[in-house]
Amino acid sequence: MPGLPPPRYAYLGPEGTFTEAALRSLPSASKAHLMPCSTVPAALDAVRQGEADGAMVPLENSVEGSVAVTLDALAVGEPLLIAREVVLPVAFAVATRPGIAPEDVRTIATIPHAHAQVRGWLDEHLPGAALLPTPSTADGARVVAEGGADAAVCAPIAAERYGLVVLASDVHDALDAQTRFVLAVRPSGPPPPPTGWDRTSLVAFIADDHAGALLELLTELAVRGVNLTRIESRPTGEGLGRYCFSIDCEGHVAEPRVGEALAALRRTCLDLRFLGSYPRADAAPESTPRRRGTSEAEFRDGAAWVERLRTGPV
Repeated sequence: MPGLPPPRYAYLGPEGTFTEAALRSLPSASKAHLMPCSTVPAALDAVRQGEADGAMVPLENSVEGSVAVTLDALAVGEPLLIAREVVLPVAFAVATRPGIAPEDVRTIATIPHAHAQVRGWLDEHLPGAALLPTPSTADGARVVAEGGADAAVCAPIAAERYGLVVLASDVHDALDAQTRFVLAVRPSGPPPPPTGWDRTSLVAFIADDHAGALLELLTELAVRGVNLTRIESRPTGEGLGRYCFSIDCEGHVAEPRVGEALAALRRTCLDLRFLGSYPRADAAPESTPRRRGTSEAEFRDGAAWVERLRTGPV
């Protein structure tokens, strides 16, 4: 019986991006066919169209915040589910072509998102160098290799791939800078089972704009002890003042408290897009007691009690 074909993974390219490094950290990527894409929507559309089995894209950065294009691309179009997340420490390399000294650097090619994370270091060590914006850090390395700029702020993998010399490594303004990447796939069965340290992602579209609308949404989560790890508004594109809310919360849809919260949001929102329940990539914190009435055992006990009321004597 012939073996299964290797998986196909799309990612935000070109080759040499931090996104590629995040994808290569997955065990399944070692034998996979990797497909660099020019944009986040192109990577996600490759999955929607069946050209790829999954797509690795950046979602948020601890310094610059969320990646808006990823939030928007996941909120519309054919639904996709997040199956995995990867949190990658981000430290940049400053790389040049052989023979260029630091004092010769007049232009620096990189994506503005990366430039913002190393601006202080550049002002101190390469003062006066002008930014040449590029679509990605890897593209900045390519531009330098082709002679279009003097230096690049890029991932070490890109410097190696394009034959550049590293002037400085582990470059950053903020300590412990990290970027969170997610692997999006087509829905095909239930989410992976709960691990006890999971995250659930949603996009909530409020039915109508009125005082307290967002509070009502948050209350459905808070009263069930569901803690948010991220929430932000994004325009729907349907006119000024029309927003949806991109939400990450602790827990798994299979857990009663999370399931109840999602059911309540489904009843009250115009639309609720479920983006998956999946294992968190960060280390689990120390166990802390939940507020009374919000533990899994208490939810199960309450549901069982109501079922007994419905079916016979208590």
